[in-house]
Amino acid sequence: MYDFRLALTYRADGRKNMSNAAENGDYSLEIQVDEGRIFCVLHPKKELELISFRLETVRAQGEKEAFFANGFQSWSTTPEVYKNDRQGGISPLANISKFTKHLASMSGDYLFFDDYRKAGTYHSCTYTYFRNGDTLELLGSMNERTGYTVFAVDANKNIFSIVKDVEGVKTQGDYELLNVVRFTGGYDEVFDAYFGGMNLRKPGIEHLSGYTSWYNYFQKIDEKIILRDLDGLDRVKDAVSIFQIDDGYETFVGDWLDVDPEKFPNGMKTIAEKVHEKGYLAGIWIAPFSVQRVSKTAKEHPDWLIRDKSGKPEWGCFAWGGAYTIDMYNPEVREHIKHFFDVILHDWGYDMVKLDFLYSEAIHPRNGKSRGQIMCEAMDFLRECVGEDKLFLGCGVPLGPAFGVVDACRISCDVDLVYGGKFYNKLGVNREVPSAQNAINNSIFRRHLNGRVFCNDPDVFFLRDDNLTFTKEQKYLLGKVNSLFGDVLFVSDNAGDYGDEEIKLVKEFFAGCKAKILSAYHTDKEVIEIKYIENGENKKFVFNIKTGKILER
Repeated sequence: MYDFRLALTYRADGRKNMSNAAENGDYSLEIQVDEGRIFCVLHPKKELELISFRLETVRAQGEKEAFFANGFQSWSTTPEVYKNDRQGGISPLANISKFTKHLASMSGDYLFFDDYRKAGTYHSCTYTYFRNGDTLELLGSMNERTGYTVFAVDANKNIFSIVKDVEGVKTQGDYELLNVVRFTGGYDEVFDAYFGGMNLRKPGIEHLSGYTSWYNYFQKIDEKIILRDLDGLDRVKDAVSIFQIDDGYETFVGDWLDVDPEKFPNGMKTIAEKVHEKGYLAGIWIAPFSVQRVSKTAKEHPDWLIRDKSGKPEWGCFAWGGAYTIDMYNPEVREHIKHFFDVILHDWGYDMVKLDFLYSEAIHPRNGKSRGQIMCEAMDFLRECVGEDKLFLGCGVPLGPAFGVVDACRISCDVDLVYGGKFYNKLGVNREVPSAQNAINNSIFRRHLNGRVFCNDPDVFFLRDDNLTFTKEQKYLLGKVNSLFGDVLFVSDNAGDYGDEEIKLVKEFFAGCKAKILSAYHTDKEVIEIKYIENGENKKFVFNIKTGKILER
């Protein structure tokens, strides 16, 4: 088993200290390392403020050995990487100012882990594996509540590290620094063992298929468009289970109960009733912690906003001209959030909420708590608000804190309307930018989550021709991958415009695919080969992820 060296950085008695010792005058460490577990508890001898903790060991990555680099949150690119690959991070252009760096960094893990700048250095959040052929060595955190766990490789120096983001933690009592398990075996074997050991809450659904408004109209929706597209599903009604209204119904982000009277003169309750008349579940999008800078909520309650070190309201995302984040530890904020959930779910009658931009609640540590603890407590609070009788679809959320909390979760970035990506993809702004290629990649390499911890939402597929820059082949590729690896299947098209071919395909994709995946790997930098068994027949699906060209099916 691994022979780890430790490094703990902390403050005690007003002084910053860095120690490699298992015990000194400030603390002792209880460490257990064996074939199946890596466990470490800190026993402080006085009050400590933690800064960082790392275990480091020698491990050479083989030339043909893959490392799984799980991204920080829903949108973060999640590939398998090989020795000398480069993971990349935020663009150097972001360093123009502290503000631009914050904008590029806030949605990812760049603020607490930046060892990604060289070829051969990469990392994975919450869990990872090394893969040799069909055999995996999986290492996974059993507890992100004490801080995010990062598994890092420096293949240039043959170093493997387990890092705990404990920045900001203040403790006088025992504190669990690491609780990592290790399994070896086949793909399904190790993931069954890892997630099975967590005793996770069972998702409230097994499969959803239907419509979401975002990727055709974005915020430019109104009652006429929504009801037209609702009627447009009639030709595929038997394959549809949900109809979701996305962003654009509210006057401003954060003012969730202030429905735009010009767009929706009859209100959102009427829309839910119309959806229910069709026999579908009614879903609605909310960013519960975000408030647009021009929103009534932000203007009337400045004391609700999370603030940076200078005392200014902190940006939590750059969408909508910028949005702040409300502090869920403020009792008034908690009552405010509970209230709008109660109205939306029980007065308006929506069955599912898609909750977005959730990472923003825990960009920085505060209140003596780590980012991971804040995020886990935020997810617990949201589950309480949603209740067990309604569905919770998470998005823009660090995955570890979502395990066992959400019913479904986005596991990819936004697909975008251009298959090859827009100009900012080429600039490499960060690992969270929209991209069809990255969405397809994540659907494949996060497939092990589907059905084990929640239902995977791989984002939408398209079959329409207008307002879209996809070839027919690229549209089929996206739909096929989504149906192979996901169980939350959405289109943003008006199905009323579909021809017979599109009707056939949407029914096929909405049905999902209960195939047994045998393998899904890169055969070179751009080509992915998927082998699976469907209806007792061995099948293969091969494509170029960069171009969207299908090579074999």
